[in-house]
Amino acid sequence: MAKVKKAPKPKALPPKGFRDYFGSEVTERAAMLRQIADVYHRYGFDALESSGVETVEALGKFLPDVDRPNEGVFAWQEDEDATWLALRYDLTAPLARVYAQYRNDLPTPYRRYAMGPVWRNEKPGPGRYRQFYQCDADTVGAPSVAADAEICAMLADTLEAVGIDRGDYIIRVNNRKVLNGVMEVAGLAGDDKAAERGIVLRAIDKLDRLGLDGVRDLLGEGRKDDSGDFTKGAGLDANQADIIVGFMGALGATAADTLNTLRSLVDGSTVGTQGVDELAQIADLVTAQGYGPDRIVIDPSVVRGLGYYTGPVYEAELTFEIEDEKGRPRNFGSVAGGGRYDDLVKRFTGQEVPATGVSIGVDRLLAALRMKGRISGAEDQGPVVVTVMDKNRMADYQAMVGELRTAGIRAEVYLGNPKNFGNQLKYADKRGSPIAIIEGGDEKEKGIVQIKDLILGAELAKDASLEEWKARPNQVEVHREGLVEAVQAMLAAQAQ
Repeated sequence: MAKVKKAPKPKALPPKGFRDYFGSEVTERAAMLRQIADVYHRYGFDALESSGVETVEALGKFLPDVDRPNEGVFAWQEDEDATWLALRYDLTAPLARVYAQYRNDLPTPYRRYAMGPVWRNEKPGPGRYRQFYQCDADTVGAPSVAADAEICAMLADTLEAVGIDRGDYIIRVNNRKVLNGVMEVAGLAGDDKAAERGIVLRAIDKLDRLGLDGVRDLLGEGRKDDSGDFTKGAGLDANQADIIVGFMGALGATAADTLNTLRSLVDGSTVGTQGVDELAQIADLVTAQGYGPDRIVIDPSVVRGLGYYTGPVYEAELTFEIEDEKGRPRNFGSVAGGGRYDDLVKRFTGQEVPATGVSIGVDRLLAALRMKGRISGAEDQGPVVVTVMDKNRMADYQAMVGELRTAGIRAEVYLGNPKNFGNQLKYADKRGSPIAIIEGGDEKEKGIVQIKDLILGAELAKDASLEEWKARPNQVEVHREGLVEAVQAMLAAQAQ
């Protein structure tokens, strides 16, 4: 009889491109999202939690290079009716479906914010995951650029609320219509010029990396990089290239200077002029609210999502320096972006519905706050641990944690094997616990408990002399009735 092979044990690994989040990572994110939600709520936005699964038809094809239903998203087919379902890849496409479905019940404009995970079926890489958090706020049904100006102001307030200092960020604003006007003046309008426009947009987006000369090469015949690889250019003539380069260099000392330059560049283009007018309105509106150019600036270099957005676009950039993987200084970069997308809801209703919104990259913003030391260590602190000296007196120990929890103190009873007391303290250390409570038989008879300051004990163990150790005992004895007050006092002393 053939020997039956045992099924191999499953590998204890997450799928490629996914990761697990522990303890402080989860609490830090939750705390930051609460701060963001407070700002959004203050601005009058309502919370919305939509389904994590949508039909592929409802999601639409807004991801790049999506030729098949299951490309770019995690999708599967329902057996009974052959409907394709997919995990949402962002929070905006579900909003369009929700608004189209409930538009008769929702107020107009509808202002909502949403926070949660999204999934992308993309090739993972260093720091690039296939599941990540987004945090969005959108206004649907407001055609006025006052809605765009408000989003920019709210984004500035949000960054400051979570701990990004004024001067460490800038919100840059551009308009898709302006770039369309520039393309028109440069002779790149029309469906037959789509390929050239794509090359031009990608070239503009590489300005920071390649510099003006490198971009100009890409606007012309092409560019050869240091490795010898050649990238084909847009094939523009010198006059066309000068128009594009003039657009990239249009940022002036003031908003008025920038707008005057843009207005001259799009002279003769109706759509371009309309875009400049909208930027001028946004500049006036944010200035009237007290947001100067140190916080919000009109900047033609913002070219994000131009295949998606239909009007104003904006991006929040953190301007403080960090070191890259090679130790070179560079700005932290973008942590949020958004813009006006007036065509998204139209797919469902057949009618154009104006909409504008912003999405914050949660993980990137958290990383920035860690680098700036702006995330509170309080969320990292473990619970007070009540040790177990006699397993037959578990009710006594549970009574202690009950009192501590009622007083708002995070606490737990040690629920492992209590036989080895040293293991209990090792457990408390691994949990990052600030305090351990000890009540053995002798303490019980006397009506006292021992309170051990684990943080002070660790500090003293490093380099304290015998005299310092005696002068600063890390364990105190208190009456059982005074347990809560003593723990509160010790936690307060640790926080100082």
